[in-house]
Amino acid sequence: MYLRYTWRTGILEAVMIVVAALFFVPAYVLINLSFREPNDQAGPLELPTTFTLQNYADAWVQGNLGNALINSTVVAVVSVTALVVFASLASYPLARVGRGWSTAAYFGFLIGLLLPMQLALIPLYTTMRDLDLLGSVWGLVIYYIGLQMPFSIFLYTGFLRALPHEYEEAAAIDGAGAFGTFWRVVFPLLRPITGTVIILNVIAVWNDFLTPLLYLSGSGQQTVPVTLYSFVGQYVSQWNLVFAGLVISIAPILIVYFLLQRTVIKGFASGLKG
Repeated sequence: MYLRYTWRTGILEAVMIVVAALFFVPAYVLINLSFREPNDQAGPLELPTTFTLQNYADAWVQGNLGNALINSTVVAVVSVTALVVFASLASYPLARVGRGWSTAAYFGFLIGLLLPMQLALIPLYTTMRDLDLLGSVWGLVIYYIGLQMPFSIFLYTGFLRALPHEYEEAAAIDGAGAFGTFWRVVFPLLRPITGTVIILNVIAVWNDFLTPLLYLSGSGQQTVPVTLYSFVGQYVSQWNLVFAGLVISIAPILIVYFLLQRTVIKGFASGLKG
């Protein structure tokens, strides 16, 4: 089918280009400032007078970004892996069992989306202290699993409700049990929504500032956002190091997103049905 290029199409393309440029400006400013020397007085949109990579080296060494990246990676990978396993397993009976307890349990999980996490900061802090998990990345892992579980179950359950039952019925005829049917038949079909769950939870965990500041305060273990905050002080703010550190911290998330881009779009298109 041949579609003519009309003036409306041209206007739409021009608007999209302008919007894309507006979204690109903050990224350009961030990268531009990360290559500047501390005493460069040029405007944020102007190119640096002298390009330098020293900001990246200083941010890496002074802020101990290497250790912070390892901590953030461990917390994000372990938390999101556990979320994918537990949330998908919990969502399967919630989506397939049509009894009253299933609906009640589902809405019970959804209540977790409505309650602000700040309400539980003090009780959770005292619990982590009593369990001797303060200053440990494993305390963060437990916290994020509980915090993000309702949202992950919401996504998985919506996707499963839109998934045909015929696949499971065929597996049951072949003699597969409920557990085997889920892992061998159902879970591979959850690939689109799993990609969405992964990227949204990774972003939430990776960018969180308050929780690591609260639970890892005073320890040598810190995540990337808290480490970057150390460059900003009451009297001296090392903005060149902050911008360089931000570029370093953003890179892993961008890589994960680009790898899962198609899967994320599929998950958004089909995972919220039903």
